[in-house]
Amino acid sequence: MGMELQVSAQVDAVAQAFVSARREARALSDYPGVAPAALDTAYSIQDRAIHFDGRAVAGWKVGRINPPLDGTLGANRLSGPIFADSIVDAASGAEPEMPVFEGGFAAGEAEILLHVAPGFAGPVPTDDDGTRAILDDVRLGIEIASSPYARINLDGPAVTVSDFGNNAGVVLGAELTGWREVDLCAILVRSEIDGAEVGQATAATMLDGPYGAVRFLLANLIQRGFDVSQGLWVSTGAITGVHEIAVGQSFRAEFVGHGDVRCRVVAAQPR
Repeated sequence: MGMELQVSAQVDAVAQAFVSARREARALSDYPGVAPAALDTAYSIQDRAIHFDGRAVAGWKVGRINPPLDGTLGANRLSGPIFADSIVDAASGAEPEMPVFEGGFAAGEAEILLHVAPGFAGPVPTDDDGTRAILDDVRLGIEIASSPYARINLDGPAVTVSDFGNNAGVVLGAELTGWREVDLCAILVRSEIDGAEVGQATAATMLDGPYGAVRFLLANLIQRGFDVSQGLWVSTGAITGVHEIAVGQSFRAEFVGHGDVRCRVVAAQPR
């Protein structure tokens, strides 16, 4: 019992530290406590941080866990919350300002965002056709990955999970026209920072693709006890890579033949 209380206190301390640093827009030079070595502990920290933060969650990011750590940790993907007030709709073609934690970690990622329609009650689909059937919107998008802790990605997936999965918001671009018929994994995606290309790829490189990311996320959230019936966005994973970016720079994601999404990165302010 004493050990359980000690672990619980350590989990709460890390969660509170990350929430406070994000609220204060304050960089962290060191990990704020005992870093998790396993995903179960990391998700416990994340769950407590969501509770302490108190804002509404309107979506979730999905990231990849690469070999050999996928075998060590027992999963090839991870998840983190996207708060409602950090989702910016830029379907009109605007270039919104997206805050990142100066002195911490910041990156832009070209992603396809899928929306699970309200009313989903399970079971988790087992194939792409079944997954498409529970969606009501697909957008071109950008995830802003940012944390007050600069080493969040270097220290491994469990540390990434512990600070909201390294998410700081998403940009919703235009709807992907005819998405029910489009092969999402065939779209060539290019990422640019300040007009210079930093990566290109297709979602075919991403395990079982964007629909697979939705299936992973729903199973992950149900296992953790979250209600998935109210509708939620899924930022399905970085297609061209995780591209580090600095305050003042602009990020553009081009989905060739389908449109593009843009944003400019600014320094987060205390809230």
